[in-house]
Amino acid sequence: MSARPLIAERFDAFLLDLDGVLFRGSQPIEGAGEAVDRLRAMGKVVVFVTNNSARTPEEVVVHLASVGVAGRAAEVESSALTTASVLAARGARSAFVVGERGLREALMQAGIEPVDERPDVVVVGWDREVDYARLRDAAVAVQRGAALIASNPDTSYPAEDGTRWPGAGAILAAIQATCGVEAEVIGKPNAPIFEAALARAGGGMPLVVGDRLDTDIEGASRLGWSSLLVLTGITTREEADAGPVHPTYVAEDLGGLFLPA
Repeated sequence: MSARPLIAERFDAFLLDLDGVLFRGSQPIEGAGEAVDRLRAMGKVVVFVTNNSARTPEEVVVHLASVGVAGRAAEVESSALTTASVLAARGARSAFVVGERGLREALMQAGIEPVDERPDVVVVGWDREVDYARLRDAAVAVQRGAALIASNPDTSYPAEDGTRWPGAGAILAAIQATCGVEAEVIGKPNAPIFEAALARAGGGMPLVVGDRLDTDIEGASRLGWSSLLVLTGITTREEADAGPVHPTYVAEDLGGLFLPA
């Protein structure tokens, strides 16, 4: 009888979430860098897929290097990049931005100008310096006709000490509640970011790897793609067992990629 193939042997493109999978804040997750290197040695394609819109691809690569994971900017697909690409394809030319450098630069590179008055769209991402005035002006712009777009819906951000901080979804909730309008969300768990990541990988059979049921695993499930939930981040095994969606595989960490399927 032939040995069962390893999980990693069954797929071509590995779409890896970042925080909770490769690192926690500034702290590396043990074995993550080695797992990425091993995938590359097997001839697999790796794409780093993040809902965090705050960092540019170059900044993501610098942070990955600081936690022992090798990567290139061309291997990064962020909710900021996908949001900018989607909006540019629709002809948007100006945006009121609640978000940090990664989101602003992605929009500008796509030909969308950040403005404070009469925007085509209001784009909301993670913003650690947002204040009441910014939320007020975003809500007013939506009420005056601007479309409301969110880079991602994550209500929380996992801090290094195990607590959770308000995420982009928490910021978005204030604007939605004020306006009575539901935003269109571009990032995980919605299809655009996954499809952009697979295109960046050059196609093939994808495996989505993440630590959250509501973004990574839900998104893979919607597309009919396989997924691996790692227990190094937000989701516990008990939550995985009880969750409304179920991953194809569950592993303690990325080392699970190299176990028999």
